[in-house]
Amino acid sequence: MTEKVSIRRLKTGVPGLDNLLGGGLPEFSFNLIAGTPGTGKTTLAHQIMFSLAAPHYRALFFTVLGEPALKMLRYQQQFPFFDIAKVNESIRFVNLSTDLLQGDFDRVLSRIAEEVKDYAPSLVFVDSFRSVVQSAKPGGEQSVSDLQRFIQQLGMQMTSWQATTFLIGEYLMPESESSPVFTVADGILWLSQNLHRNSMVRKIQVVKIRGQAQAPGLHTFRISDKGVQVFPRAIIKQDAAVESAIKAATGEKRVSMGIAGLDDMLGGGLPAGYSLLVVGPSGSGKTILATEFLAEGVRRGEPGVIAAFEKSPSQLLGNKLYPLVKAGHIGVIDTHSLDLSIDQTLHDLIEMITRMQAKRVVIDSLSGFELALAPQFSEDFRGSLYRMIAELTGMGMTILMTSELEDRYTDLRFSPFGSAFLADAIIVQRYIEIEGRFNRAFSVVKVRGSEHSKDIRLFDITDDGIIIGETLSAYTGIMSGRPTISS
Repeated sequence: MTEKVSIRRLKTGVPGLDNLLGGGLPEFSFNLIAGTPGTGKTTLAHQIMFSLAAPHYRALFFTVLGEPALKMLRYQQQFPFFDIAKVNESIRFVNLSTDLLQGDFDRVLSRIAEEVKDYAPSLVFVDSFRSVVQSAKPGGEQSVSDLQRFIQQLGMQMTSWQATTFLIGEYLMPESESSPVFTVADGILWLSQNLHRNSMVRKIQVVKIRGQAQAPGLHTFRISDKGVQVFPRAIIKQDAAVESAIKAATGEKRVSMGIAGLDDMLGGGLPAGYSLLVVGPSGSGKTILATEFLAEGVRRGEPGVIAAFEKSPSQLLGNKLYPLVKAGHIGVIDTHSLDLSIDQTLHDLIEMITRMQAKRVVIDSLSGFELALAPQFSEDFRGSLYRMIAELTGMGMTILMTSELEDRYTDLRFSPFGSAFLADAIIVQRYIEIEGRFNRAFSVVKVRGSEHSKDIRLFDITDDGIIIGETLSAYTGIMSGRPTISS
């Protein structure tokens, strides 16, 4: 054989799933959709089936000892992917429970083969096949070997048809099963759900897919009113093309912050494609600085997106941002969903960035972001956040992140959970006491690959925004020759 066989990849119709599969499901593949009860296996199968089924590409769906077809369809009709016009025209449902309860496994296999031969489907689904094994009583006529033979023969039959086939069933762990179905399957999708305190998170894993590279690891998915939606985990790509894109995005271009004097302190502005971390205690002006950053972007024709985790929309938009949001120049990500994951937030950000052709992103704040996550995601917050920032800067986005930090005077820190390494630039805000009054001061601690001011400068927050004042050196001689810093 001198020429490669071209395998068509079928689009599943499940948002995000094709990305995990490496472009879609290989046509004529034999696939296993497995997991614990209640994880959404049947819903996922129906969403794929209704997306692909057509008069010239018909589907056959077998139910075994699971839900009766009418009961199953009653609930599946609630999802928008369900199309009643396709039932009986492009999709046929067959209930095998009567044949199976008679205990004749060979008859069940024969019935499945007959239905496939008569209907000539392009897609075949067998739901709840695992219940076949569970239906056998210990000491009954069916031996364990008979059951294993049934499952093996069913799997082998499904691999031989000129159709894309799916077995759907309950398993506890893929590694603990010795069923030959796992060996002969071309693709294995593993669904799970975990309950921690009051939060429940669903995960999907492509355990196996033949002939193409899949996205490794566990990925978050949700079942909403729209059906199943997968949020692929951000994976940092290190190939030369991505590195070249990042360098091209940053280059020598500088982004103006919108605050008089701050660009000069940053060495001419923040380099485009950089991530800036603004840290400081409560009320020090972090959100106002982020607001100026977004407003300046709009003035320069650079739309922005903000994900706010601390303030309500009314608090956030009750200033100069409101008219910009109303005009469509700034997008606001809804961060009040329960059990958030960083992957879902990244998905929403990328979707809005693409739609608005945004250039600037604000995350306000990292402290609130961590608290908004489901407990399962908080455990790997640093690693997930690192992948998220790398993904956004790889797209050429200039990012401003804020983080609340207790104002301490015995040590110097830049984040409460050691995430300062994420930032290409850091601005630290703090309070100081001068002549019996609290004053705000800030300094540019870091701008990677660029000269920047080392001054500590005072600033005020007025109705016109942030006004940068003198350096602390201007106050030399006051209070015994140096400013008084109170703890």
